[in-house]
Amino acid sequence: MPSNDARILLQAAVPTAAAGAIAAVISGVVVGGKGAVGAVVAAVITILFMGIGLYVLQRTAKSLPHLFQAMGLMLYAAQILLLFIFMAAFKNTTLFHPRSFAFTLVGTTLVWIVFQTRAHMKAKILYVEPDSSTGNKPEKSGHSS
Repeated sequence: MPSNDARILLQAAVPTAAAGAIAAVISGVVVGGKGAVGAVVAAVITILFMGIGLYVLQRTAKSLPHLFQAMGLMLYAAQILLLFIFMAAFKNTTLFHPRSFAFTLVGTTLVWIVFQTRAHMKAKILYVEPDSSTGNKPEKSGHSS
């Protein structure tokens, strides 16, 4: 993974993990042990889904740049749908507190999106790759003098 990609991943994953830890403490205090477990599971699921999504999106950007925007929209829609499926699947579980799980899942997803957006905005990524093989030859303007 190139350094920009790793930096963006870290700048999104670390605040998300911190938000998950805060949610686990709050859920543990309010609901008990099952609340803390639900919050931790939700934070881990969010980091895994969003991290894999970021990886797939970066690979698409490098191999198929013309599909980047469409792939990004489809990927985010699929991630949100999968997160809702997880919330519905664990709605009546006894392994952990479902509300703590749901609130943490939504909260950590929003934290990830905010910090990934911030990381992309602050990154110094070239959107045009300079071609060093042509040298510094000026392009012809089509006008003859």
